[in-house]
Amino acid sequence: MESLHAQRKNEHLIIAEKTYQQTHQHHPFDEIQLIPRALPEIWYPEVNPAPDQLDFNFTWPFYIEAMTGGSQRSMGINNRLATVAHETGLAMATGSMSIIFNDEGAKPSFEIIREANPDGFIMANLGATATPLQAKQAVDLIQANALEIHVNVAQELAMRPTEGDRDFRWLDNLAAIKEAVNVPVIVKEVGFGMQVADLDLLHSIGINYVNISGRGGTNFATIEAERNRDRNYSNAFLNWGLTTPQALIEAKLRQAKSQHIIASGGVNSAADVVKAGSLGADAVGVAGHFLHTLFEHDQQTLQVEITQWQQELLDLMTLLGVKKFSDLQHAAAIYHGELKDYWEQRQ
Repeated sequence: MESLHAQRKNEHLIIAEKTYQQTHQHHPFDEIQLIPRALPEIWYPEVNPAPDQLDFNFTWPFYIEAMTGGSQRSMGINNRLATVAHETGLAMATGSMSIIFNDEGAKPSFEIIREANPDGFIMANLGATATPLQAKQAVDLIQANALEIHVNVAQELAMRPTEGDRDFRWLDNLAAIKEAVNVPVIVKEVGFGMQVADLDLLHSIGINYVNISGRGGTNFATIEAERNRDRNYSNAFLNWGLTTPQALIEAKLRQAKSQHIIASGGVNSAADVVKAGSLGADAVGVAGHFLHTLFEHDQQTLQVEITQWQQELLDLMTLLGVKKFSDLQHAAAIYHGELKDYWEQRQ
């Protein structure tokens, strides 16, 4: 019989798929309109989609973002996702690996990712309360190329009191983790966005990679609220936080322009990847949409879809007249609706 922690992992998967349509009703990236070039003056083979400002060995600017691990069911999912990542040349992040420190049987569900993708770029994932030693152990277990540390206040508050943390003084521990591991550390939100003050705080302790992960995709607070029916939080958390485009606008205000910004949350197409790039994202993570494709269809369908995204990405960059992914931030664009208001008020 699986541990309670492993059962919770399975519940996350079930509820994430169950609430997929609900959490994707509003698509914030639709408020960005890119303005094409009729004379792009580009030779198509010159277009290079690799995230040239990230300092990671990525072939493509989008990757399979953190989703799952820790149970038998999630092991099969991670195997399929890692195989797709291997076949398409995408990087991949694991789901939270905290379970491995109290459930030895959970380790294979993460190790399978490296087995299925021996040469790929893989990111381990832990919460902000992990110890520096645990961070090193997680990286070593899967020979990770980078480590994501997720910060998830809203999710923790929505969890059952016996499960969720209530001490959110994380900054010193984040600094200690960064010093302890020999791979880049990415501090990652889980779908509620970050404001500029958070980015500046992270830079003050030497965190140079941040995933601002905004609202618009998988909502972990809603997932936890669904599990914790004693507290009717679903409606309160459904629209909490910044959308991904809003969080990217916050990133434009940061003091350290050298800080690398990754975007995730509600990315459903190659066009969304390009729009995130136009707002300054150095790379883009995709979680819920790829998981939904895998659940609704199969591994082959997901692989075909990713291949289509890769082709569309090259086409869209050509249509905008940009040869490098980082040049997307200079592409002409206008904002509509709430994003336009947000942009104007945050200048």
